Amino acid sequence: MQAWQVHENGEPSEVMRLQDVERPTPGDGQVLLKVRAANINFPDVLMARGHYQVRPPLPFTPGVEICAETEDGRRVIATPALPYGGLAEYAVADAAALLPAPEALDDAEAAALHIGYQTGWFGLHRRARLEAGETLLVHAAAGGVGSAAVQLGKAAGATVIGVVGGADKAAVARELGCDVVVDRRSEDVVSAVKDATGGRGADVIYDPVGGETYTQSTKVVAFEGRIVVVGFASGTIPSPGLNHALVKNYSILGLHWGLYNTKNPKLVQHCHEQLTELAARGVVKPLVSERVPLDGAAAAVQRVADGVTTGRVVVVPAPENGAAA
Repeated sequence: MQAWQVHENGEPSEVMRLQDVERPTPGDGQVLLKVRAANINFPDVLMARGHYQVRPPLPFTPGVEICAETEDGRRVIATPALPYGGLAEYAVADAAALLPAPEALDDAEAAALHIGYQTGWFGLHRRARLEAGETLLVHAAAGGVGSAAVQLGKAAGATVIGVVGGADKAAVARELGCDVVVDRRSEDVVSAVKDATGGRGADVIYDPVGGETYTQSTKVVAFEGRIVVVGFASGTIPSPGLNHALVKNYSILGLHWGLYNTKNPKLVQHCHEQLTELAARGVVKPLVSERVPLDGAAAAVQRVADGVTTGRVVVVPAPENGAAA
């Protein structure tokens, strides 16, 4: 089979190589899956660079989120068991963690429903307890993680403010349903959010960026507001001033979605059922901006690394309606 492999750490476009390799052999409790679609996530970038908290042994195949077909023909969503990731024709995954792919979504959309939407659901509902009528501020609202949070926020009845970088991404954020869009390249984020909220600020802030973005969040968080920290796409991990959180009376909430798979896997299943229902109702639908063939995966991962993509970029190794080999 063909698979992308990383033999040394560096920029994805430089260190990912498409190679002919043997199909992986499932271990105890694992299954072999034929990959129908593999969604690219920022952790794929970080793993290629060697900067992620999980460091699979070299060489490894990136790809942490797939829609795939089991040997008995079931269409499933899975998180591949590294080092046999999803940017390949076949991957392996833990059998107990397989989730049924929603019928309302095609392969690429289903592959993109998992990590980003689970992260959004847990962040907004489990951690921040977002309520209808509250204001939700989403940073990087046109990106893969942000776009999921926007849709979930609207589904929860929140007023959603999306922060983006550039006119093209602003247009995407509006199409996603943002009530207010702030272009950080042409507007002052703090002033714009205060104006949009009558000076009150946002009740919940969803931050996958970190760095200066986090600092902006602390300036626009409302009384009893909650800042949900979900990642550091900026490359800079902020050092929050806890005295500021005290005097302004807000909460800083960390979210590491992967922990739920080991600490409380039943919640992951419950979340998937909620997301499947929302997809069936047409309330959420992953924004797939690009579908690329397997040989375009390295360039696609690099585009995600460079921050020039909107929504999700999905690698489709074979025609979506192809049967399992």
